[in-house]
Amino acid sequence: MSLTNRQLRLQSRPKGLLAPGDLELVESPVPELKDGQALAQVKYLSIDPTMRVWMAADSYLPAVAIGEVMRAGGFAEVVESHHPGYKKGDRVTGLTGLQEYVIIDSSAKHFLQKVPKIPFVSDTVFLGVLGMNGLTAFFGMEIAAPKKGETLVVSAAAGATGSIAGQIGKIHGCRVVGIAGTDEKCAWITKDLGFDAAINYKHPDWKEKLVAAAPNGVDIDFENVGGEIMQEVLSRMNLHGRVVVCGFISGYTKEAPNMVSLGTVIVKRLRIQGFLILDYAARFMEAATQLGQWKMFGKLKDRETIVEGLEKVPDAINMLFTGGNTGKLIVKL
Repeated sequence: MSLTNRQLRLQSRPKGLLAPGDLELVESPVPELKDGQALAQVKYLSIDPTMRVWMAADSYLPAVAIGEVMRAGGFAEVVESHHPGYKKGDRVTGLTGLQEYVIIDSSAKHFLQKVPKIPFVSDTVFLGVLGMNGLTAFFGMEIAAPKKGETLVVSAAAGATGSIAGQIGKIHGCRVVGIAGTDEKCAWITKDLGFDAAINYKHPDWKEKLVAAAPNGVDIDFENVGGEIMQEVLSRMNLHGRVVVCGFISGYTKEAPNMVSLGTVIVKRLRIQGFLILDYAARFMEAATQLGQWKMFGKLKDRETIVEGLEKVPDAINMLFTGGNTGKLIVKL
């Protein structure tokens, strides 16, 4: 039976938020499988801020070429296989791309990982808490080396990664302050996730509230935003504080991103470290096992924002930058 694959291909490099036509929805037949290939049907797509970087320029991965299927993480199920390593029914996560079907071969370009079927656990958890966001939070907090009684500030704290990083801080006995963009998100991270305080950066007095929420200064900054928010947190850092740089989402849609003055790094003797989750691939199973145990015992909670339909992906990507999602943002196909 011949299958049709619907794909979103990059047609132009966005300026600011995605505009109509930046991603083009096209249909093409799924080619017949060759020996050593398997075909997987994509069930869910992971919508992440780094996608906006991949559209614009070379980074830790090359920019997506104009006309190519847009790179994206996803969850898929093998529906046909001529590959010795995959059988029908196998479930995988990795870089499926923005499409309904993905062909798996012997190359490592998709960064695929098989995932088990766990009773009473949704498939989408492998894109969030047990996926790249959870792993990013886990290894970022490992770099932070939190100690009991320290103060941790997390920006974009109601996002998929920040919400988990803050909860890991609580597991290690930190006072955790989250920065988010709505009162609803602030209520979620304090009442449901157990953060000690939450700051809505859209309120005019947010800087004063940050001072009040961290009366003993800040020991760890889990940085997802950059710009003015990062600058304000750095000004509150204690001597020998640690800054873990996970992302600079405030600058991803701007031609000239907000720059941060790093003079305080010298005065406070801060340690700043960026990291990429791909560096930790050999330890993914170790981290996912620990994250799964924390979730099983109620120490980690999560929330998902699910949008339906491949054609809604451009709107979903923009939601990341307009504050339209809480927790993990996923497109269901």
